[in-house]
Amino acid sequence: MQKKETISIAIVKNEQQQFLITRRQKGQHLAGKWEFPGGKVEGEESLEVAMIRELKEEVGLTAIEYTLFDSLKFQYDQLALSLNFFLVNNFTGEAKGLEGQELKWVSLAELDNYEFPKANISVIKKLS
Repeated sequence: MQKKETISIAIVKNEQQQFLITRRQKGQHLAGKWEFPGGKVEGEESLEVAMIRELKEEVGLTAIEYTLFDSLKFQYDQLALSLNFFLVNNFTGEAKGLEGQELKWVSLAELDNYEFPKANISVIKKLS
């Protein structure tokens, strides 16, 4: 049986025009790949509330200004994802890997140097 999940993702951009990326940990689906912070929408949460919650839980940032940047459907073997990417242009806090994950701030040009899940590739291209 196919599993379906709705995901909210934060594409966080700082004043130096760098993007926050985190590395998926061992034991996770697509372990070792880089991604933008985010996670599953829980219960009756809105996409926005899920993005704000996940950003705070994973990296300790609070989104202040954000817009829905892109939404897409993606299919992995037994997993159907509905992905919702928010561009976060204003935030408070200092980014930390609160779940033990590695994180980095990288420029748009540097994003190509990191291996992302296939589902993220089209969104990264739209950022340029």
